[in-house]
Amino acid sequence: MAVAPEGSGGRPAAASPHGDFNLGLGLGEEDAVVLARREGLADWLGVPVVTARQVHGTHVHPVPAAPQDPTEVPTADGLVTTSTEVGLVVLAADCVPVLLCDPHHGVAAAVHAGRAGVVGDVVGRAVAAMVGRGAQVTDLRAVVGPAVCGSCYEVPAELAAQVVAAVPETRSRTRRGTAALDLPAGVGAQLFAAGVRQVCHLGSCTLEDPRWYSHRGVPQGRPAGRHGGVVRLLRAS
Repeated sequence: MAVAPEGSGGRPAAASPHGDFNLGLGLGEEDAVVLARREGLADWLGVPVVTARQVHGTHVHPVPAAPQDPTEVPTADGLVTTSTEVGLVVLAADCVPVLLCDPHHGVAAAVHAGRAGVVGDVVGRAVAAMVGRGAQVTDLRAVVGPAVCGSCYEVPAELAAQVVAAVPETRSRTRRGTAALDLPAGVGAQLFAAGVRQVCHLGSCTLEDPRWYSHRGVPQGRPAGRHGGVVRLLRAS
């Protein structure tokens, strides 16, 4: 499993005001350019890749195989598969990308956990979907990717209180002492509650680290775009 700026490897990315690694559609860049980068990612991975139309929800969509029509994109914030012939991609730009895999039983998932997704426990739903397809929680491995950190994700106090009431581990403060949310911490707590113990937190803040896209950083001149995490099951040797 890996989390990397979208478009890593494969064909050279076209120059863009959004940066050379944007894989997000609908951000003002030509679709053909973005889709070419996704094809480059598929070339690098060795199999077709599937993305979702992410809506800050909790639906986990099964991907039994690569779709025949690549324009058919499921509306979901989680993807789960048992196929070795497809890669699952989660897109993010401050929200938490989470990759999950049970290499022993051949089940993988990619999850987009924004504020609403954390409140709705989309990560826990993805774990349940994996278990329903034969994964064993004790064999699950997770990567929690780059996201805006708890010191940078400032929100109104009332909103923070609502999220913390649902997921106490998200409680945080900015360096100025204002209300904030720590979504990666919330995701980590939900993985633990679901029984996942093999967890790697990359720990990089998307707002502070210019290697990543940040939706909150766009007003400060950061390029619009979406980076991504990709997970693929390998065939047993």
